[in-house]
This record gives sequence, C-alpha cells and structure tokens, in this order.
Amino acid sequence: MSIALNHTIVHCHDRQQSAEFLAHILGLQIGAPTGRFLPVDTANGVTLDFASISEPFTPQHYAFLVSDDEFDQAFDRITRAGVTYYADPHSRKPGEINHHDGGRGLYFLDPSGHAMEIITRPYGG
Repeated sequence: MSIALNHTIVHCHDRQQSAEFLAHILGLQIGAPTGRFLPVDTANGVTLDFASISEPFTPQHYAFLVSDDEFDQAFDRITRAGVTYYADPHSRKPGEINHHDGGRGLYFLDPSGHAMEIITRPYGG
C-alpha cells in the first residue's frame, strides 16, 4: 500500500481571497468549488481546500518545496505585491531569505494569518 496525503482543509476568513492569494504567489491553479471548499492544486496532486468560516481558528503553517526557478518567480510576485516576508518562522528577520540546507527559503503570511513557507531544499537534505 502506498499512503499519500490527498488534501487538507484550510480554514480562512474568505476562501476566494485566500485561494487567489496563494495561487497567485505560487503560480498554481484554483480548481472548481466543491461544496464549501475551494481547492488549490499542487503539482504532487495534493489540494489545499480553502473553507470560509466565521468562528475563530488557529493559524497553521504550510510549507511548499519549490524549484529554484519557481522560488525566483514566487519571490518576484511576493515583492511586487508588497508582501512582507521573513527568513525565519518567528518573523525576526524581515526582508531576508534563508539559506538552510544549501537552498533558499522564506516565510510570509496569507490574508487569514497562516504562515506560508517556500523552500528550495527539504530540511535535513
């Protein structure tokens, strides 16, 4: 048996705004709405199913492994959009990227406060 993550639900204030934000930054596609969910499809077949909720939720962390070219493109979209980014998960190094494991990485917040991360090398790799 081969077990793989298929999808995860991302609670947010506005599913359209959050899905469009992430899809734009990462250069991904938004799928067709399915009930209360608006999916953003990743290259490995995992979807982030955005769901608007009115009650409070705990912001989560989502990390995306990207190629060097994809990092450059996402970084360009982040800077053009004026999105604040950080080299660290504690937001102590604004306007910087990190070089962990010989790659590049950065963190930024989505419209609902989720910590998004892009990295070019897996941790420990």
